[in-house]
Order: sequence, then C-alpha cells, then structure tokens
Amino acid sequence: MLKLLCLSLMTVLALSLSTSATAQDGKVYELRTYTTMPGKLPELLARFKNHTTAIFEKHGMKNVGYWVPTDPKLSENTLIYILEHQSMEAAKKSWDGFRTDPAWLKARDESEVNGKLNQKVESVYMKATDFSKLR
Repeated sequence: MLKLLCLSLMTVLALSLSTSATAQDGKVYELRTYTTMPGKLPELLARFKNHTTAIFEKHGMKNVGYWVPTDPKLSENTLIYILEHQSMEAAKKSWDGFRTDPAWLKARDESEVNGKLNQKVESVYMKATDFSKLR
C-alpha cells in the first residue's frame, strides 16, 4: 500500500513539474516601441504611469520595464517597453480585454483631448533563449 501511495505521489509530482515547465516554455515577451507625435511624450508617459500599467496588470500582462532612449533625438518622442505574457494565446486574450476595458477607453480619451499622442506603434513577440536569465 505504501509503495502504491509513493508511486502515486511521484506521478503527481512529475505531472506538476511537467505542467510548470510547459507553462514556462509558453511564456512570450512583447517588445513595444511607441513613437509619439511631436511634443507628446510627456503626456504618453503620464498616461502609462497613471493608468495603462495598472490596466495591463488587470488583464494578465506583466510589466517588465519601460525605457526612453538615450539618443537625444529619439529621447524626445520614443517609449520602449516589454510585457510578459503566459503564452501567445494569453497575449491575444489580454489585448482583446484591454482594448475594450472602460477604464482604458476613458484614460485614452481623456489623454487625447488635445490630440492624438502616438504616431506609430510597433510590436515584436519574443521567446527567451535557453541561456536567458528570464528562463
């Protein structure tokens, strides 16, 4: 009986570790680059700081980091950030929820009363390499 119990526990543990590894392998990171309209970067940064990052988290997106380039010209109108998603499917679901979230729509509309903030948005999905510290 003890032997059967041990075998059962080992099977459950193995399945748990396997599921955990599969979930980890499914993670994707999204690199997003926003180019703002002239003079609009401070307003975009305020919107992210005060609203967007919390709404991302609400929809299952993990905020990894946000950067402004050090290059003088790009530093005037560029925001670069990385989000973590559990999978590509999770990313799609999160973005679908985010785009229709009333809190996001309100924040977007209020921040664009004096004109659109973004000129261009670029997105690249990435998987961590096997030697990445993110894994």
